Amino acid sequence: MTNARAYHTASVLNNGKVLVCGGLINIYSLISAELYDPLTGNWTIVGRMADARSRHTASVLNNGSVLVCGGNTQSSTDYYLNSAELYDPSTGNWTTTRSMADARRDHTASVLNNGNVLVCGGLNDYGYLNSAELYDPSTGNWATTGNITEERSQHTASVLNNGKVLVCGGNYLNSAELYDPSVGNWTTVDSMANKREWHTASLLNNGTVLVSGGQTSDAGGYLNSAELYDPSTGNWTTTGNMTDKRSKHTASVLNNGKVLVSGGNSGNGTLTSAELY
Repeated sequence: MTNARAYHTASVLNNGKVLVCGGLINIYSLISAELYDPLTGNWTIVGRMADARSRHTASVLNNGSVLVCGGNTQSSTDYYLNSAELYDPSTGNWTTTRSMADARRDHTASVLNNGNVLVCGGLNDYGYLNSAELYDPSTGNWATTGNITEERSQHTASVLNNGKVLVCGGNYLNSAELYDPSVGNWTTVDSMANKREWHTASLLNNGTVLVSGGQTSDAGGYLNSAELYDPSTGNWTTTGNMTDKRSKHTASVLNNGKVLVSGGNSGNGTLTSAELY
């Protein structure tokens, strides 16, 4: 990449290119964005965002544009952001859109089956959040929706095949809950075996969700455990452990249905290892 960065986002666009934006270098949030072209293996710089930000979210909308919202900036008057902006792949430019009701970082953003984006949880000056709101790309407006049951940050959110959203973990929680877009309400489901934050959640081809790794407040700190959520029963079952304990890693569902887990931190340093589930 052109810039070193951490706590950034990477979004696969409809044209196959990857948009990387924002992030952190040392203590400074970045305003820059760049595109990776898999056909050439090259990176090119694109238009800068309106706000420097890290620990934000980026969502590819049904119309192909990318919604970026929230995060941290280095401004002393606006450290946590409620601003949002859109990237247009046809022009390479950013335009601002309406701001969220709450400033937040370390939240989740999920594109629902109807095209709206559900943003929930996170952290700001007031602490951990249980608020949730919806972005409507057709109007550019945000609307509040039902609050999550527990305040949480550094959690995961997975859109299930039935259209509901599974949110789990964060803040060393083992609890999980479901958002039903048809009514705008949350319901608690069976809790995970382990408390965890900075874990990953992957929707598998059979409709179950694989949660792996993360950090816990229990003895050991870093986790190599993994578990599966079954939407048909609402229950969790443990599955095989990873070889390495890891947190802040990535998990990618491959075309063959396997999941590639790579990198992260083990508590003893940053990892180069990768493994397949």
